[in-house]
Amino acid sequence: MKKQGDYPVILIGHSWGAWLSFIFAARHPAVVRKLILIGSGPFEEKYASRIVEIRLSRLNADERLEIHALGEALNDPGARDKNATLAQFGKLMSRADSFNLLPFDSEAEELEYQGDIFQSVWKEAEELRRSGRLLEIGKQIQCPVVAIHGDYDPHPFEGVERPLSQVVKDFRFILLKDCGHYPWKERNATDRFYEILKGELS
Repeated sequence: MKKQGDYPVILIGHSWGAWLSFIFAARHPAVVRKLILIGSGPFEEKYASRIVEIRLSRLNADERLEIHALGEALNDPGARDKNATLAQFGKLMSRADSFNLLPFDSEAEELEYQGDIFQSVWKEAEELRRSGRLLEIGKQIQCPVVAIHGDYDPHPFEGVERPLSQVVKDFRFILLKDCGHYPWKERNATDRFYEILKGELS
């Protein structure tokens, strides 16, 4: 950020990255002048229990069996090639998370998965939310916060809108219709998403 950014910056985070951006803005308030959260995970534990149920309801029987097998492999300390397992798990979740995806080049958009890092860091993140410390951190945020969320995102938007409106002084929430977890990939929402994003950046 020091190398590429001009402080203070507008920080944008998606999904788990929204939490990271949230924590960073709280710890370094002088560095961030606006925070934009896209498809954030819920900030309170009570909203998180519905995510798995919603996702599984959108998959067929074979896909649900595959998800179960992949989950067991990810939790098996002796399993090999967990990065490939996590990548396949992510592809199925992406299907469940999306309303009407635009076509895209899967090879061009392929990301490197680091399953061991995700597994170790996610446990810490879950504990932050479960204990209430994640939300408590928000009281230290001094900049405006904007949350953009799809109405089809399995991460319940209420778990972002309600908690943050209680702890962040300058907070706005924008709900996108017919939009899943990845607004820039959604046929019905991408134009509106970029219109909002450009407005916030300017």
